[in-house]
Amino acid sequence: QVQLVESGGGLVQPGGSLRLSCAASGMVFSTHDMRWFRQAPGKQREWVASISSSGTTNYADSVKGRFTISRDNAKSTVYLQMNSLKLEDTAVYSCNTYISARNYWGKGTLVTVSS
Repeated sequence: QVQLVESGGGLVQPGGSLRLSCAASGMVFSTHDMRWFRQAPGKQREWVASISSSGTTNYADSVKGRFTISRDNAKSTVYLQMNSLKLEDTAVYSCNTYISARNYWGKGTLVTVSS
């Protein structure tokens, strides 16, 4: 059974940094693309970043240049390094993968950017 468990969220001031982690199990991690999504209060979930099995990365325009997605296949973990955080980055961040026509989601980790 595929499980995704996020960690690393918390309270940070504007301009600060956080690194999120998503540990995967029950899957052959190295062969699957991984994604980060976020959902702010009262808003729809939005895609943040993706990393392919080969390491190719893509980012939403709103985070490009500030966030970096990476993966450690030996640890079955995907990371999201978030720098220069803004108030509007406040959200629950979830990781996602798509295997055999099914989406898998973690429960998410809350990031609050506030002064």
